[in-house]
Amino acid sequence: MTQPQGGGAGTDVVDILTSDHQSMLELIGQIEAAADAERRRDLADTVIAEVMRHAVAEEMYVYPAIEKHVPNGAQEVEHDKKEHDEIVQLMKRLEDVDASSAQFMELVRELESQLRHHANDEETDQFPSLRAHIPADELVDLGEKVETAKKLAPTRPHPSAPHSELFHKTVGAGVGMVDRLRDKLSGRSTG
Repeated sequence: MTQPQGGGAGTDVVDILTSDHQSMLELIGQIEAAADAERRRDLADTVIAEVMRHAVAEEMYVYPAIEKHVPNGAQEVEHDKKEHDEIVQLMKRLEDVDASSAQFMELVRELESQLRHHANDEETDQFPSLRAHIPADELVDLGEKVETAKKLAPTRPHPSAPHSELFHKTVGAGVGMVDRLRDKLSGRSTG
């Protein structure tokens, strides 16, 4: 039996990823409500880090499972990787814009739109398909792998990095370590 949402022991991957989606969208709502630019920047850095961790974990473990178990899985994954690429490109632009500018909020709204679209695709189509085609205990195991991957994943967008399981499993942890060091040295908020 799975626990409802969150990242506790025994939580399946679908509940973990759905909870991630909700958290990311809540952070974006906080950006839109924030009165000062410094707070908006901190929240944007946090949401960017969360999206990166989530995307990398999906690419490492969830997408291979979709390709293996879900009908038309390879096509689903290709579509998702294209969406991830668009989101990463957008987050890179957001990183480089002054949080007090109108363009910053335009990019935040665009990010919200892309994240909502991506989350809706996954939650209405792919996640039910995962549950239909993969035994519950394997979904819990997948959830544990995703949680571990999120701890090691990069926290910054790297538009030229490939969206591949092999890249993330071989080079990604090193990139993540460098990102976390840069975050600590610069005081960047990453959640």
